[in-house]
Amino acid sequence: MDVAEVDLGKLGTAVADWKKVVDNLKRLAKSADKGMWAKAETARWKGVNATVSREFIKKTKKEFADAHAQAESTWKLLDDAHTELVEIQRKMQEAVADCSTLGVKVEDTGNGSMRWFFPRNRSENEDRTQQELESAQALSDRISRLLVHAMEIDASVTRALKSTHGNEGNNFGHKTYDSLDDAQQKRANELAELGPNMTDKQLQELNRIMKHNARDPDFSTAFYKELGGPKAALQFYGEMSLDGTEGDDRARLDLTKEFQRNMGLSLASATDPDNKSHLPGNWASEFRKLGNQEIELSRGSVNSPYGYQILGGILRYGDYDPKFLNPIAEHIVQTHHDDRQKFMMNKPLGGGDLNYGFNPSGKNGAGYDPLVGAMEALGHSPEAAKQFFSERTTPTVYNEDGTVNKGESLDYTYFEELTRKDFEWPPDSLEGPGDEARSKAVAFGPDALGHALEAAVTGHAWDAAQPVLHRDETTAEIMNKVVTLYSATSDLQPHDAMRDSLGRMGAAYIDDLNYSIKNFGGSGDELGRDQLFAHSSDGSSRTDFGEKEALNFLAVTAEDEEGYKYLSSAQQIFEASGLSAFERDEDKGLSFAHNSSKVHGIIDEARSQQIRDEFKDLEDQRNLANEQAAEWRKFGVSASVATVVGVGTSLVIGPAAGVAAATAVPLVMETGGEAINTAYGNHTLEYLQDNEYKNDPDALRAVQSHESVAERGAWVPVGNYADFIHLPSADKEDLAREIETSYRSGKQMTEDVKKVQQ
Repeated sequence: MDVAEVDLGKLGTAVADWKKVVDNLKRLAKSADKGMWAKAETARWKGVNATVSREFIKKTKKEFADAHAQAESTWKLLDDAHTELVEIQRKMQEAVADCSTLGVKVEDTGNGSMRWFFPRNRSENEDRTQQELESAQALSDRISRLLVHAMEIDASVTRALKSTHGNEGNNFGHKTYDSLDDAQQKRANELAELGPNMTDKQLQELNRIMKHNARDPDFSTAFYKELGGPKAALQFYGEMSLDGTEGDDRARLDLTKEFQRNMGLSLASATDPDNKSHLPGNWASEFRKLGNQEIELSRGSVNSPYGYQILGGILRYGDYDPKFLNPIAEHIVQTHHDDRQKFMMNKPLGGGDLNYGFNPSGKNGAGYDPLVGAMEALGHSPEAAKQFFSERTTPTVYNEDGTVNKGESLDYTYFEELTRKDFEWPPDSLEGPGDEARSKAVAFGPDALGHALEAAVTGHAWDAAQPVLHRDETTAEIMNKVVTLYSATSDLQPHDAMRDSLGRMGAAYIDDLNYSIKNFGGSGDELGRDQLFAHSSDGSSRTDFGEKEALNFLAVTAEDEEGYKYLSSAQQIFEASGLSAFERDEDKGLSFAHNSSKVHGIIDEARSQQIRDEFKDLEDQRNLANEQAAEWRKFGVSASVATVVGVGTSLVIGPAAGVAAATAVPLVMETGGEAINTAYGNHTLEYLQDNEYKNDPDALRAVQSHESVAERGAWVPVGNYADFIHLPSADKEDLAREIETSYRSGKQMTEDVKKVQQ
C-alpha cells in the first residue's frame, strides 16, 4: 500500500542524473575513440610501447565505451521503472480512493496478499449487500495486482542492475539492456532454459515476469524466439506441463496452472500480425506441420504426444488472431473428421495420476484431445470464432502434414460438423473404462463448443469479466443457425454441458428474440415492430429468427436452470430498458409491455414444465436433495447488474444474479445514441428451494410458488410504467388483465410446444 504514497520524485531525479552521466560518457567515449585511439593508431610505436602502451590505450578506449554502455543500461532501466511505477501509483491512488468511497479497509498481509473488512459502526446497519461484498473483493484483488506488479518491477531492476555492474569495481563491460522489458525477457529465457529443473521459487519468478509482460508483444515475441522455434516451444511447454501435473504436489500444480495461462497469453500477443513485434508467419504453418507428429519429450519414451496435444494446452488461453488460429483449428477438426480416435490412442493407461497431461488447469479435460483446446481458443478469440463458424468463410483443406491441399474442398462446414447428431467427442480423461467420471468427460467437448459459439455470436470472449457486445450481420447469421438448430422441435437436443452457453447467447440476443416473437400471424411489420425495436444500445440492426423458431429456442433453453437464469434476467433488463425508453410514448410503451409479457410467459413456462418433469421422474429422496435442489436467487438490478460503457451502452448480468459468467444484455433506446435510464423498481425472483422429496402436492406447490414469483416479475415493471405515465386506476385494471392475457399466451405457446415433444 506504500506504493500509493511513496515519493517517486527522487527516482525521477536519479533518472535525470543518469541521463547526464550517459551524455557525458558518450562524449568521452567518442573522444577516446576519435582522439586518443585515432592518434595511437597512426603513431609510429617502437619497442615496448608498440605492444604495452598501444594495448593499454586500446583497453582504455574500450573501458570508456563499456562505461557508456553500462550507464546507458542503468538509465534505461531506471527510466522504464520510473515510468511504470508512476502509472502504477496513479492506479493505486484511484483504488485507494474507491476504497474510501465504498467504506472498506484493505490491508497488506505480505507478499502482495490482502485482507479487507468494513470497519464497524454501531450507528449504522452493518448488513452489507452482495454487490458491496463483491466490490470490496474486487478492490482488494485490484490493489493486490498493482502491488505485485510494483514488487516485480523492483526485483527486476535490482537483478538487472547487478548484472550490468557485474560486482566489479574496476571493470566495465558486463550485460547491457535496451529496456526493462529487455531485461525481464532475458531473465525469463534464462529461467526457461532450466525447464522442469526450475525450483518452485524460480518458476514463481518466471510466472511473475510473464504475468506482467505476456501481453507486451516485444517481450512475448523475443521470449518465444529465444525458446528456439515452434518445436522447442512445444517441448518446453510439454515437459513443464507433465512435470507440474505429475504426482500430488499441489503447490507445483498451481504454479504450472499459472504458467499455462502465461504461455497462452504470450503466444497470442506474439502471433498477432497487427503488433509491430510479432513472430514470423511460418510459425503457424510449422505448428501445423508438427501437429500430427509425435514430439519426443523424454528419450526412449513409449508414447510421445502429438504436437497438437501439447499446443492445445497453450491455446486455451489468449485472444488469437484468425490468421494464426483458424488454420490450426481447421486442421484439427479435419484430422478428427478423418480419424476420431487418433489423439486418444497415445494417452497413458487409465487410473493412477488423473491430472497428468497437457492441461494443468483441469478445466474441460486432461489435455489429450486438441479439439477441445481449439474450441476453448476460439471461445477466447471472438473474431477468429466468427470467421471459423461463418458460411462466408471458405474452409481450407489441409493434408495430414499441415500443408494446403490445393484444389480440394470440404463437403461440410465446421458448424455442421461439430453439431452433427452423431458427432462423437472423445473422452479427454485418464479415468478407466466404465468409471462415471469417464462418462462425464464426453461433456468437455460440448462445453467448449458452447464457449466457441458464444464468442462467435457475441463478439467477446465467453468468460470476459466486462463483456461488451460486438454484433454484426455475420454474428447474427451464426446466431440464426444456433436458434434454428437448438430447438424444442429439433431432432438434436443440446448437450447439458452447453445449455448455460445457450442461455448466455439468448441473453445477448434478447432483443432479436423479442422482435421475432412480436409477429403473430405475420403482423409484425404491419404493427410497426421495426419502429419499436429500431434502436439497440450496440447499434446493431434487428434479425428476425422467425416467431416459431424463437419460441422453440426459448422453450428448450429456458427449461435448464442456468439457461433460465440468463434468459429471465436478460428479459427483465430488456423490458426495463424498453419501458424506460418509451416513457413519453404510451402507445409504444404498452405495445412493448404486452410483447415482453408474452416472452416472460414463454420463458417461465419452459422452466415450470421442467420442474414438473423433475418431480415426476425422481423417486429417490436423496437424489432429489442432491441433484434437484433449485435455488431461485433474488434478482435485483441494482445488486447484480453493472453498467458497461463501450459500443453504446449495455448492462451486464453479474455473479449476484446467480449466474456462472458475466453476460452483456442489449437495451432498447428511444432514439439512436440516447442514454439509457435503467432504474425501474424492484424486480425480483424470490427464492424457490426444494431440498427434499415430499409428495405430489408439495411438488405442485413448488411449481405454483415459482409461477407466482414469475408472474410478479412480469407484472411489476409494467405496473411501475403505468404509474409513471399516470394511467387511471380503471385503465390500470384493464391493463393488468391484458398483460395477464399476453403472459398466459406466452405460457400456452410453450405448453403447446411441449405437448408436441411428448
